[in-house]
Amino acid sequence: MRHATITGTGSYVPENVMTNDDLAKLVDTSDEWIASRTGIRERRISTGQNTSDLAYEAAVRALADANLEAADIDLIICATITPDSFMPSVACIVQDRLGADKAAAFDITAACTGMIYAMVTAEKFIASGMYQKVLVIGAETLSKVLDWEDRSTCVLFGDGAGAVVLSASEHKKGIMAAHLLSDGSKQSLLTCPAVPLSDLYSKEGKRNFNPVIAMQGQEVFKFAVRTVTENINAVLRDTSLKAEDIQFIIPHQANRRIIEQAAKFCNVPIEKFYINLDRFGNTSAATIGIALDEMAQNKELKQGDKIILVGFGGGMTSGAVLLEWDKD
Repeated sequence: MRHATITGTGSYVPENVMTNDDLAKLVDTSDEWIASRTGIRERRISTGQNTSDLAYEAAVRALADANLEAADIDLIICATITPDSFMPSVACIVQDRLGADKAAAFDITAACTGMIYAMVTAEKFIASGMYQKVLVIGAETLSKVLDWEDRSTCVLFGDGAGAVVLSASEHKKGIMAAHLLSDGSKQSLLTCPAVPLSDLYSKEGKRNFNPVIAMQGQEVFKFAVRTVTENINAVLRDTSLKAEDIQFIIPHQANRRIIEQAAKFCNVPIEKFYINLDRFGNTSAATIGIALDEMAQNKELKQGDKIILVGFGGGMTSGAVLLEWDKD
């Protein structure tokens, strides 16, 4: 059986830093209020770059890290809820800019779990033998779908992109197990509307359109803690590994309290959880890719390390990937 292993990582965030003090000039909040409730100190906000721009930059870095040319890529999958347009997809825009002429390309929508869903999809393409090398990107410009007068949401999110190259391998390393969950009955907990139904035959007629993120914070918190715990336990069970066999857990970077509570429920030391949300906030589908690339570039990962990537997001969706690091 062919396996999928990470051969390159990359990430990119806008240069513009927005601190909690900057936000306090816009809404009734403070650095102490935001940091104590979320762990976030600052985030990056685009000053003109769209999602495809961030995705492209992360992709270039991941290809370079994998020592590959764009022409080597068979497939590009981009996870995002903030595409430049309904069509073309961000993946197709990136394909053109990279010059990845032989690659198929499409976007996937699973909100903050998007990177997990995209990696699992890529792994199945590789396992089937259809493709050898897949570029997976998680990219968001969430700043364009925020209500900057709503302090319950605008303080949480930032812009950025993370990417990995998954390559076919004959040895049993790379992605060892994956687990995905969805619960559409909780779809109202975290939403961002698209273009409303308004045509010649619609009885509703034209409506006010406000495409911004809305969230039921307490319910999302409970869902997140439960599903992060469930997904971590699921991939451990599927591999017959124990928590002590895992060197690192890279969670979706939404709220430090969520991560701390999940660590407690999983009986895993918080020190095993990589956290960088204090500097980047919640970048949705990009958080896990950015964190993984940071760890790789900082040489914190060693060959043979067992790592769990775990996320949750609107939909509601959640999932985890357990992998063995196989990169120098």
